[in-house]
Amino acid sequence: TVYDKTAYYSKAYSCYEKALEIQQISLPSNHPELAASYGNMGVTCMNMKDYSKALHFLEKTLAIQQESLPSNHPSLAASYSNIAEVYENTDDLLKSRSFYERGISIGQQSLPMNHPHLQEWRKNLENVNNKLQLLSASQ
Repeated sequence: TVYDKTAYYSKAYSCYEKALEIQQISLPSNHPELAASYGNMGVTCMNMKDYSKALHFLEKTLAIQQESLPSNHPSLAASYSNIAEVYENTDDLLKSRSFYERGISIGQQSLPMNHPHLQEWRKNLENVNNKLQLLSASQ
């Protein structure tokens, strides 16, 4: 995590990968800690602009969370928003909007209305909607 926070993404990825290998041996395949590791790897890949790999890990995170967490859990909201960010970065704005909307919907059920993550996700959705309007106007 320290490597990730200080932008040493390849070192962070390597450490996350080693942690995941250990967890895969000792934990069931739907354990929330595995979801957290996949999520860390996905965000790190996104930071490295490896969006295909990021999406792979973030989808694994979401699948485990959907199986193991209540449907209104804030971690699900974060996962939907992380996936939305990948789609936004790859210019798949319709998918991005859909995932941001789902994340915000869950976040509104589980977080205070002024929570910083919820505010960030709303701002991101607004940015995607603005991009879509610009695209629509230019066509």
